[in-house]
Amino acid sequence: MSTTRLSAEERREQLLEAAMGLVAQRGFDATPTLAIAKAAGISHAYLFRLFPSKEDLAVALVGRCNARILERFDHAASTARARGEDPFAAMGAAYGELLVERDVILVQLHAYAASPTHPEIRSAMRASFRELVELVARTTGAPDDEVRTFFAQGMLMNVTAALDLHEVDAPYARTLTASHAADDPTCGSPPAPATERHPATDRHPTS
Repeated sequence: MSTTRLSAEERREQLLEAAMGLVAQRGFDATPTLAIAKAAGISHAYLFRLFPSKEDLAVALVGRCNARILERFDHAASTARARGEDPFAAMGAAYGELLVERDVILVQLHAYAASPTHPEIRSAMRASFRELVELVARTTGAPDDEVRTFFAQGMLMNVTAALDLHEVDAPYARTLTASHAADDPTCGSPPAPATERHPATDRHPTS
């Protein structure tokens, strides 16, 4: 019985997909490469043929997550412009969907935490922020203060999603998760659960 051999690039993608789930749960430092190789169904030695060091693997994973966010934002903004709609609101809706895909956001949070002690991860995250800020500024034409508000709200949304504050019935949680879109058009509420989400009418920021 013949089997289809995967190319090196396909193996890389398989490995990064396995790494994403593990790093989302454990963080970069607490995730051994042996566990990643096992989850991907490859040998430990072959992992290091694909990525010469664990740092190389971490940077590739960060780049993969960042590219996913950038692609979602770019597509949302382009579609909104073609329809004559607000690209800010469209990117916000796209980010709301990403918040539900928890692995992407959790890897981002782990990358922020790892940045002070991992220069390569820090450089990758800086590059991501540069691309995202340039995209948001270019597609919305918003002034700097609105772009800053957009990103600041996004960081808050990351935290509320990581802590599941939508499940907490307490004044502090309601304060942090409440939508301020009526007062500030660059702010938006975090996404409702997938079964309850309504079409986005406000603006959500990014990570």
